[in-house]
Order: sequence, then C-alpha cells, then structure tokens
Amino acid sequence: MGKTIVIALGGNALGKTPEEQLELIKQTATSIVDIVQEGAHVIVTHGNGPQVGMIKVATDEAAKAGAGTPVIPFAECGAMSQGYIGYHLQQAIDAEITRRNLPGQAVSLVTETEVDENDPAFEAPSKPVGAFFTEDEAKKLMEETGNTYVEDSGRGWRWVVASPLPKAIVQMPTIKTLAETDTVVVASGGGGIPVVAEGDGFRGVPAVIDKDRSAALLASELGADTLLILTAVDSVYVNFNQPDQRELRKESVEAMEGFMADGQFAKGSMLPKVEACVQFAKNNPGAEAIITSLAKAKDGLNHRAGTSIVG
Repeated sequence: MGKTIVIALGGNALGKTPEEQLELIKQTATSIVDIVQEGAHVIVTHGNGPQVGMIKVATDEAAKAGAGTPVIPFAECGAMSQGYIGYHLQQAIDAEITRRNLPGQAVSLVTETEVDENDPAFEAPSKPVGAFFTEDEAKKLMEETGNTYVEDSGRGWRWVVASPLPKAIVQMPTIKTLAETDTVVVASGGGGIPVVAEGDGFRGVPAVIDKDRSAALLASELGADTLLILTAVDSVYVNFNQPDQRELRKESVEAMEGFMADGQFAKGSMLPKVEACVQFAKNNPGAEAIITSLAKAKDGLNHRAGTSIVG
C-alpha cells in the first residue's frame, strides 16, 4: 500500500476567474499526478475564497437589481464553489492520468464539515462576505435579518460571518473508502460547507472554516502519512524578508511552537498553515507535515525542498 497524502492547495493554484482557474489547474494537475505516479493515495483539498466570494456577490447583486433571483444562503454558495472547482480539478487530473496511462480517475465530493453551534466564534463574526451596501441599506438588513454588517475599508458595508473550528468531516466514511482505491479524491473544499447537527442530520450555517485547519482535520481523520500544504513560497522562513532571514527545512513541533510564540509568522498568511501543520504532526506521531510551493510539491515530499514538521 502506498502512502496516504492529503494535498492542500492554496489560492495561487486556482486563480480568480473561471478562465484563469482552468488554465492554472493544468499545472496543478501535473504536480498532483506526479505524486500519484509514485504510488501514493492522494486526497486533494483546496481554498475557495475568491470563488465563493464571486458567487455570493453575483447573486446578491442580482437580487438587489430586481432580477427576480433570490438571495442565495452562504452555505449554498460554498457548495456551488466546491462543485465548480472540483469539476475543473477532476477534469484536469483525469486528463493527466490518461496522458500517462495510469489507472484510476479523480472524483470531487461536495463535503460538509461539522462545527459546534455554541462555538464562541458565532458571538464574534469577523469574516466579510458578499456584496457591498450603503450604511442605510446595511442597517435595514441588520434589522430584517439579525445579521451583523460592518464598514469594510472605506468601500461600503458588508455582512460578516463567523469562523468556527472544524469538528468532523461528515463525508469521511466515503472519502476513506475512495482513498483506498486508485481514486484521487477532491474533498472538503474551502474548509467544507459548515453545518451543525440537527435531528438526524445537519443544517448549513453561514460561516467560513479555515481551510488549513480543515485540511489538518481531514488528514488526521484519514490517518494520513503526510499533510502537504502548497502555497506561494518554497519554504517557511524565520525573520522573513529581513537581512537575517533563515529557511526552515526540518523542524520539530516544539521548535515551530516556539517560533509561533515569538510572532515569526504573519497572521493572515503563513501562521494558519504552520498552526495546521503543528496540529497534525502533534496529533499523529510518525506522520509528517510539509509546507512548500506547488512547483516544488514532489521535491518537498522527497525532502529536497520545503519545510518539514514532525512530532
């Protein structure tokens, strides 16, 4: 049996428009199938920030303009983004698998991630989503819906939603079954559609789940050997962009926790990736988390590039 590897794709692998995404994903597929060709069982997860934002803004603006279209709930926008990103990924991966005469194919799953309805994040929503409104429009919407709207960088008022911690991947039994075959599974896109338990099932809620935390949970629940986070840089650095900048190659969980405590990693970019890798390595002794660029994915797995974190 080959290793099980969860690959988390950053936004640089996808682009900001459907046309740009389709072109970039061809390169992404090449890097993914390089790893498949070495005998690994590969599960791919991805961000969806620009894509879900595009869908939400488009549907909000259409509803505002009186086009006869309803306001689409945010959870459904997340599902739409998973569907079209997954469609592009499985199409490109399948083409590359066919070109190399390899077995198997790719499949994308619309994936839900359970969150706790009592997560404190719901009391302090912080992630702006959707269209911009005037102050008067936003106040009227707050009265009508009970949602929170805030002024966003001088551009107008926007709805803000919570960012709760992921608890469980709902479709995990199916993901596990598929991952044991020659199937490349695309799952948990954008961190997964946030849902809370209700009765015998689940109910979607407006929230944004950190995709890196969700990738770490996905890898842990799968019992993966490796979590590979692909981003815009080849490695993690301390003193980044300073004269004494230093590349990190192989580090312990304890060392990375020390660097985090020293404030070495930017909150909006590298910190969540490092936190996810530390979480995965700490909870899965013998497993490894790697951060590198898409172009260096194969080299990262073979310890010729990137930053490796082990428990």
